[in-house]
Amino acid sequence: MSRARRLKFVLWAIVGLAAAVGTTRMLVGLGATSHLSDATPWGLWIGFDVMAGVALAAGGFIITASVYIFKLERFHDVVRPAVLTAFLGYLAVVVGLLFDLGLPWNIWHMIVFWNTRSPLFEVGWCVMLYLTVLALEFFPVPAEQFSALAKIRRVLLKWRLPLVIAGIGLSTLHQSSLGSLFLAMPYHVHPLWYSPWLPVLFLVSAIALGLQMVIVESHFTAYVYRRKPETGVLEGLTTPARWILLAYLALRFGDLAARGNLRLLTGGEWQVKMFWFEVAVMAGLPIVLLSIGRVRRSRAGQFAAAGLGVFGVVLNRVDVGGLVHTGRGEALYVPAWTEFAVSAGVVAAAVLAFLFAVERFAVWHDRPADPDADPLKLPEFDKVGTTWLGVPAVADRTVYSLVFVVAAAVGFALLPASAAAGRGVEPGPAHRARGGEILWIDGNLDGNGVAFPHDAHEQREGGKESCPRCHHMNLPRDRASGCFECHRDMWQPTDAFGHERHASPTGGRLSCATCHPSAEPRSASTAKTCVTCHKDLIPAGAFIKVNNGYRASGYVRAMHALCIDCHTHVMAARKKPNLGRCTNCHRERRSFVDAPDLAVRERIGASVVLPQGVAR
Repeated sequence: MSRARRLKFVLWAIVGLAAAVGTTRMLVGLGATSHLSDATPWGLWIGFDVMAGVALAAGGFIITASVYIFKLERFHDVVRPAVLTAFLGYLAVVVGLLFDLGLPWNIWHMIVFWNTRSPLFEVGWCVMLYLTVLALEFFPVPAEQFSALAKIRRVLLKWRLPLVIAGIGLSTLHQSSLGSLFLAMPYHVHPLWYSPWLPVLFLVSAIALGLQMVIVESHFTAYVYRRKPETGVLEGLTTPARWILLAYLALRFGDLAARGNLRLLTGGEWQVKMFWFEVAVMAGLPIVLLSIGRVRRSRAGQFAAAGLGVFGVVLNRVDVGGLVHTGRGEALYVPAWTEFAVSAGVVAAAVLAFLFAVERFAVWHDRPADPDADPLKLPEFDKVGTTWLGVPAVADRTVYSLVFVVAAAVGFALLPASAAAGRGVEPGPAHRARGGEILWIDGNLDGNGVAFPHDAHEQREGGKESCPRCHHMNLPRDRASGCFECHRDMWQPTDAFGHERHASPTGGRLSCATCHPSAEPRSASTAKTCVTCHKDLIPAGAFIKVNNGYRASGYVRAMHALCIDCHTHVMAARKKPNLGRCTNCHRERRSFVDAPDLAVRERIGASVVLPQGVAR
C-alpha cells in the first residue's frame, strides 16, 4: 500500500469518527457533545477550527501577492497549492463554525440582519467574500479539464490581478479583526495575551504562519507522493519568515514593556509557563533554526523549523481563544474528546479534498501517478481469501467506505449515554433570592450569582414608592412578589397564568364562559384579562408591561433585561461608564457550604471532582 493510500485510510477513519460525533451534536446539541458552558462559551472549536484555521490559510494571499504583484516568479510553482490550501482552509473554518454555533441554521442572518458595530460582522463578511475570491482564483485549475468552461476560465484569468488585490485586502482585514474580537474582553484574556495591539499581533503572526504553512504543506505532500522536494524554492521563504518572526517578538515584548507587564513573566502560574512555551515554539526556536544556513537549505531543517512555527501559532490562537481566559468561573475548561474528534475530522476532510484535487487536476506540473493503476499490471489477489476488489479506483472506494462506516459505528458506540438520550434543555427551577439588605441572587444555586444591594437601590430610587419599578406584577393578594414566583425556570419561558389551576374542579372551578365570550374562539387573545378578576395583580406605577399571554421569560433573561436596561439608561447621567458591564454585577462566586473540607472542592466538567487548587 502506498503512502497516499495509508494516509487516506487514516483520514477516512477520522472523518467517520467525526461524522458520528457531528451528527449527534447537530441532533442533540452542544451540551451533550462538548464541555462548553455559559461560563466558557468559546473553546477548542473557535480557537482551533476558526481562529487557527484562518491563520493557517494565510499562505494564499502572501504567495499570490509575491508572484502576481511583486513578480517573484521563482515562487510560481507553489502558487496553485497555496491557493488550494487557503480555499480548503477557509471552507474548513466555515464547517467548524457550524458545529460551534448554537443555532447553525441561522448563519445566513449575518447577510440580511446587519450589525455594523460588531467585529464578528466584519469577520463574517470578510471570510465569506474572501472564500468567494479564493474559489474564483482556483477555478481556472479544474476548468482546464473541461472545454465547456474555457470561456469562463479566460475571463477569470483576465481578472486575476483584481482578484489578488481584493484577496489581500479582505484577508488583511479579517486576520486583524479576529484579534479585535478580544479587545472587548479585557477582563477575561490573561494580561500576558491581552493587548490593544492584538489586531496587529494577529496580522503579523498570520503572515509568518502563511509562509511556514506553505513550506510544511510542500514537504509533507512531497513525502506522501514521493515527489522531488521544492527545497530550493522554499528556501526563499525562510528568510522573510525569520524577519517577520523577529518583528513579532519585538512587538509582543515591546507591548508588554510599554504596559508595565514584564513583571508578570516571572510569576509561577501555569499561564506564565504556557506563555514562555508558546513564544519559544512559535518564534524563538524557528528564528534560531532559520538563522543557520545549513538548516535553511535542508529539507528536514525547513520542515522542522516551519512545523514548530505552525504549531506555535495554532497554540497562540487556542490560548487567546479561551484556554488562558480568566474570570469565567472556578471550573477549568478541558475540551471533551468529542470536541477533538470534530476538529480532527474537519482537518482530515480538508486534507482528503486537497489530495483529491492534486490527483485529479494540474495543481502541480506533474500530476502524481498511481503505480497500481497501470493498465498493463496484472491484478493481485488476496493471499488468504483469494478475492480481488477490482481496479485501484474501485478497490479504494470500497476500502475507504468500509473504514468510514466502521469508524462511525465506533464513534456512536463511544458516545456517552447522556448524549444519546439528550432531550433538549433540562428543566432548571429558579429559587428565591437569599439575604436581607443585600440579596444574593442565584436562581439555580450554583454559586455564580449577584450580590444585589436591595435596600440601597430602594433608597436611591425613592423609597417604598419605587417598588413597582422592578416588582411589576404580583401574585393575587401579595405585594412585591419575588421574580422567581413567575419566572420559574432558569432558561425556559413558563406559564404565569395556569389554565388548569383556574379550570380544574380542585382549583378555581371556573367555567369556560367565565373568561371566554361564547361568540368568539376560545383563545388567550379573546379571554378576559387577569386584572378583570385580580385587581391587585399589576401594582400602580409598574414600568414593565405584561402581555395578555402571561408567558414569563426565563429567570436569567428576565433578570438581565431588568438590570441591564436600567443600568444602560442611567450610566451616562451618573458618569459610571462601567455600569452596564457584566463585571459590575458578577463580581464573586459564593458557596453555601461552610465546612472547609467541602467548600474547597469544585466541579470540573460533567463528572470529575477535584480539589479547588487543582481546578485553578
